[in-house]
Amino acid sequence: MRTLPDQEIVVVGGGLVGAAIAWGLARKGVRPLVLDGEDLAHRASRANFALVWVQGKGIGAPHYARWTIGSAKLWPSFAEELEEASGVDVALRQRGGFTFALSEGEMTMWTEEVQSVAAALGEDAPEHVLLDHAGTARMVPAIGRDVVGSIYSPLDGDVNSLRLFRALHAGMVNLGACYQARSDVTEILPKDGGFLLKGAWGEVFAGRVVLAAGNGNTRLAPMVGLSAPTVQSKGQILVTEKCEPFFPYTSTTIRQADEGGVMIGDSQEADTLSIATSQDISTVLAGRAARTFPQLSQVNVLRSWAGFRVKTPDGLPIYETSPIHPGACVVMCHSGVTLAANHALLVADAIAGRKATLADDRFSGRRFHVPQH
Repeated sequence: MRTLPDQEIVVVGGGLVGAAIAWGLARKGVRPLVLDGEDLAHRASRANFALVWVQGKGIGAPHYARWTIGSAKLWPSFAEELEEASGVDVALRQRGGFTFALSEGEMTMWTEEVQSVAAALGEDAPEHVLLDHAGTARMVPAIGRDVVGSIYSPLDGDVNSLRLFRALHAGMVNLGACYQARSDVTEILPKDGGFLLKGAWGEVFAGRVVLAAGNGNTRLAPMVGLSAPTVQSKGQILVTEKCEPFFPYTSTTIRQADEGGVMIGDSQEADTLSIATSQDISTVLAGRAARTFPQLSQVNVLRSWAGFRVKTPDGLPIYETSPIHPGACVVMCHSGVTLAANHALLVADAIAGRKATLADDRFSGRRFHVPQH
């Protein structure tokens, strides 16, 4: 078994969250070792929709809405700095996003959600516009007759997800981080002055450890006195052949990437452990996409894949330092792209500065601890 040299800090997980934290740490002069799993592991980073999205987020949780809005506003400066460090343009577009309704019931439901968030935020609420079919068609002429209306928010956008992943990895290494793949961590033992991390690859002692292993945090967090519960949530995505540009904005269900291909998604499965795609779900996704943009009925689907979201019981992130093992913390969320700017520029700074609170304390995993009577 190979033993690695002692480290100041180890980030467990090299997905979007772990890579953003590692890039942010390296940016502050802290050089982390990133221990990542197998390349074909069921990582959420390979199945994301690449949205920078605020519309409707934070129902019943205005602190989360503000956290999301703040990250979206940081994205332009983050993307610029990331390109400087990595040489990779992540193709950030923040021209606005649409939620398309295919029935009056959908329009009513989504309008109530957006207005609920706006009411809770008051003057901090992001701009949104309610549009009927005609108003939507003026902005997006390619929509179909089945679109009864939409909600438009100018702060929403997207990126090229594969370029973002590559930029974070190239950038963190360029800034001094060390990355080691095929290094699943199976055990963490708190020791005097730090932590011993073990796996089939060997072991390493670290003064501090950041758990950013997505769904793997559920298993690892209790080893350092933390809790990171998750619920099953699987999503499926279709990708079409490249098309002429027809949709210069983005949406939660359909987006045309900068290269021309169209991504179609937004499915939810909570009762399966299979990573396989479902033909039934693909049919529903494709059908809704063709009703929204009829021209897509003539476009070939090239790829389809599924992935498991990192989703806590209430859907909100967890940011917490260990109360009993100083130097250990957990960072996890579902919206790894939207929140990447916050993770790289704010949370990483808090970790580098050894702050006891990494973000709003309401994001602590302690919120799931229900007293026993």
